[in-house]
Amino acid sequence: MSNKRHIIHIDLDSFFVSVERKFNPELIGKAVIIGGSADRGVVASCSYEARKYGVHSAMPTRQALKLCPHAILISGSHGRYGEASREVTEIIHNAVPLYQKTSVDEFYIDLTGMDRFHDPYQIASDLRQKVMRDTGLPISFGMASSKTVAKMATNHAKPNGQLLVPHGGEMAFLAPLPISKIPMLGESTCKKLYEYGIEKIGDLQKVELRFLQTVFGKSGLFIWEKARGIDHSEIVPHSDRKSISSEHTFHTDVADRRTLETILVSMTEELSYKLRKEDKLSSCLAIKIRYANFETHTLQEKISLTAAEHILIPGIKNLLKKAWNGHRPVRLIGVRLSNLATGRYQINLFEDNEERIRLYQAMDNINFKFGDKTVCRAAGMEIGTRNFNPFLKG
Repeated sequence: MSNKRHIIHIDLDSFFVSVERKFNPELIGKAVIIGGSADRGVVASCSYEARKYGVHSAMPTRQALKLCPHAILISGSHGRYGEASREVTEIIHNAVPLYQKTSVDEFYIDLTGMDRFHDPYQIASDLRQKVMRDTGLPISFGMASSKTVAKMATNHAKPNGQLLVPHGGEMAFLAPLPISKIPMLGESTCKKLYEYGIEKIGDLQKVELRFLQTVFGKSGLFIWEKARGIDHSEIVPHSDRKSISSEHTFHTDVADRRTLETILVSMTEELSYKLRKEDKLSSCLAIKIRYANFETHTLQEKISLTAAEHILIPGIKNLLKKAWNGHRPVRLIGVRLSNLATGRYQINLFEDNEERIRLYQAMDNINFKFGDKTVCRAAGMEIGTRNFNPFLKG
């Protein structure tokens, strides 16, 4: 039996734009930018027609409109994207034994072992056709022996294409590509490699491991392996953990909105931090309220996949308004984030601006390094894993 891995990376092409085009075919063939307002917003997605002018996601909208003044700017509609993402997920869920959803529009599928009975590339091709037929959305995939090479193959196949990198052909496929195409290879690493005249992955393949370890320390091995298409990371199943929750019981019943909101903010902040730490995203939030007589109410709401507390906190506060009449004393309050998917914190580019994106990255870096809640909102200080408030003298 062969132990060759068959990994597929599937990506819906300019997903948000494609969904909008389904509802408004007049947008087809035009430069479309989806994202925040022109003054402080950021691009969430853009069509290939806009990319030709240098527009890309996470770029400030005002800069994008300078590069491509004739682009049509759309603010985007969460509901539509969530619905389309669910449709695609369901098709994949019913078609393959093991998959990982890494964002609203991106999946990894593991067909290892299925080559005994079927042709994995044929399965992937049929699946792509089915998604396009059933949802009307363009989709690309790459197939290879590892996640890294499969993802790079997808990027090569776009737009609306597919590509197989055969076993043993990884180095030859990677060699002509620029080193900046290696996923997770940061800008500063690339700059350093350019200084040594290393621009193509083929140049990097010729470099000795020892040299990379001298220059980059521990990351040297990572860079060396990626240049050769070596990546042993597994496909983490879509449903390993379904939800994450937190509850707080009051010593004396509380009927003060401010107190309840403070506790909710703190719990939501901690849960969303845990999600980001575990590379998880949630698409459903719920609140639980228990009154003095032990009567318990829960209320939940579907949202777009996120791990960002500036989206989750207003959602939770809103649920509190709906679930609690503002008078009855509360004994216990809880928050639950569910329908989890594996994936990096997907910047919610509709509401986000550049400052906020940087703030999240900085907060997480500090908290990952120095422990939970080293940095948090002032409202969330009283509670949680942090047992002290650094601004109160003991």
